[in-house]
Amino acid sequence: MSASPPSTSTDRVREIAAAVRGECTPDAPMAPRTSIRVGGPADLLVRPADPPDLAALLWNCAARRVPVMVLGGGANLLVADAGIRGVVVRLPVDFGEESEEGERLVLSAGAPVSRLVQRALAAGLTGCEFASGIPGTLGGAAAMNAGTRIGEMKDVVERVEVATPEGLLWIPAAGLSYAYRSCRLPPGAVVTRVGFRLRRGDVTASRAVMDADREHRRRTQPLNWPTWGSTFRNPPGDHAGRLVEAVGLKGHREGNAMWSDLHANFVVNLGGATARDCLALIRVARERVRERFGVELELEVRLAGAFAPDEHP
Repeated sequence: MSASPPSTSTDRVREIAAAVRGECTPDAPMAPRTSIRVGGPADLLVRPADPPDLAALLWNCAARRVPVMVLGGGANLLVADAGIRGVVVRLPVDFGEESEEGERLVLSAGAPVSRLVQRALAAGLTGCEFASGIPGTLGGAAAMNAGTRIGEMKDVVERVEVATPEGLLWIPAAGLSYAYRSCRLPPGAVVTRVGFRLRRGDVTASRAVMDADREHRRRTQPLNWPTWGSTFRNPPGDHAGRLVEAVGLKGHREGNAMWSDLHANFVVNLGGATARDCLALIRVARERVRERFGVELELEVRLAGAFAPDEHP
């Protein structure tokens, strides 16, 4: 009797889809699901039914050695033109039980960041003014310590719930090693809920701060174009946008992607841009800034998918 042939990656992805109770979409287009509107399809997009279903999905992926990527709101992300091999997880908006008690809120990681602001104002709570206007989901914002010039997630996150192949657990903020635009989660963990600690305060004053911050971003950022947000992290004591502008790249175009002529740390999609176009912009900026200033710009945008060796910046 002959041995069974080894399973292919396609077989393994199909097996995972069959084991999930939630919604599964094979060959899912990723460009419409990212804020820059760029990128090829994912082998499988999964919207798990509930936290136990997510934990089971992660266990199945680990057992079959199928890579997993979490898609939040699609901001801060560049997907390869060839797409993403393996499984992409996107949490439903109302994923996991939410609660409110005193100055504490527990919200779904799949909810938009705007939910935090709305729930806080309704409860007479302040402290999250910086979050007004931040794109994406609460899980993604907590995982990357998203923020603006007036604050960041580490200022208000008290704990996060994560799913792992072994199940669900809460991690206090002190265990997340929060730093500039980053935190440290257990390998393979997916944020499912976020616990916030806010404070009672003047809601009218809070709204005024948010209005002023949104107006500042409207004046200084290309919010009317498809963009992933900030491309590079600000180096110590400086601003990435200033450096990119100083080397003459503000408004510079590669294919259908361009360094914004409003803010030089933002790449915009002029229509039909490819990941290769975007990476060419990143590469030329890093090279020129390194040559002129001796500064190595670090990416803030995440790269995901099957990039060719010559595409990496």
